[in-house]
Amino acid sequence: MEIPQYPSSRGIALDDKSQLDPLFDALQPRVSELTFANLYLFRKAHDYRLTRLGDAVLALGRGYDGSPYFLPPFCGDIAAATRRLLDEGLTLYGADDSLLSCCLPGSGLEIIPDRDNFDYLHLKQEMAELPGKKYHKKKNRVNYFQLRHRHQVELFNEGHLEGALELLEQWRRVRAEFGEESSLAQEVEGATEALRLREALGLSGVVVLVDGAVRGFALGERLNRETAVCHFEKGDLFLEGLYQLLDREFSRLLFPECRYLNREQDLGEPALRQAKLSYHPVELLAKYRVRRSRHPF
Repeated sequence: MEIPQYPSSRGIALDDKSQLDPLFDALQPRVSELTFANLYLFRKAHDYRLTRLGDAVLALGRGYDGSPYFLPPFCGDIAAATRRLLDEGLTLYGADDSLLSCCLPGSGLEIIPDRDNFDYLHLKQEMAELPGKKYHKKKNRVNYFQLRHRHQVELFNEGHLEGALELLEQWRRVRAEFGEESSLAQEVEGATEALRLREALGLSGVVVLVDGAVRGFALGERLNRETAVCHFEKGDLFLEGLYQLLDREFSRLLFPECRYLNREQDLGEPALRQAKLSYHPVELLAKYRVRRSRHPF
């Protein structure tokens, strides 16, 4: 399906994967938003729409508060397309340092670090092996789980689908009881589609079975030549050590050709931030919101 020229745009369809994947492969993005699966799975939550500006293809979106923005262009004259949309008053979301340095020189811009959406980048081998004293607590929790539960770890296949969907619904109910967050419904909707469309979207995953039942799963994909990204990680919140086992096994079993694992952002949730930092990221991949300065002088 043709992508219309700006200011026209259209929604994202599953068939767009075949034309967007080569663009991302050439771009080699570092930020976790720039994969087809991410765009498709959160197309409703962020009202993602595709447009073409000159030879650049990009996605327009909206924040949870309804404010419009655009993601970094996927190809073409990225600098020209970015400047054009900034000049029209749109906000750029998801700019990293490389985009700022190559495409947004000069003054007259408000560049705002978006700490809640910084990506956590980890050494995949460390996540898989949990070496040394700094991972001692992680190892203890994995051992605690393994000693107390009859379990298996398997690569995700179609036979795990119904169990994973049931687990996801249980996870949703527990999180809602803890105090529903504004993005909970969108997260569950995206994860449900990811499970159902796993093969079509090119996602790979692992599951943890306890007494034959799915009690945890993680799904992800290649982000660039050196980096895998974990998009979804869900488990029984009352099984101590389960998430640590999921983290380890995802890194150990999947994407052996990758050096890094991008574990996405913490969304400003204190507990999630603490958990991600406890894995000693090698980089917090900065992302910025950029717009034309309202007070250029």
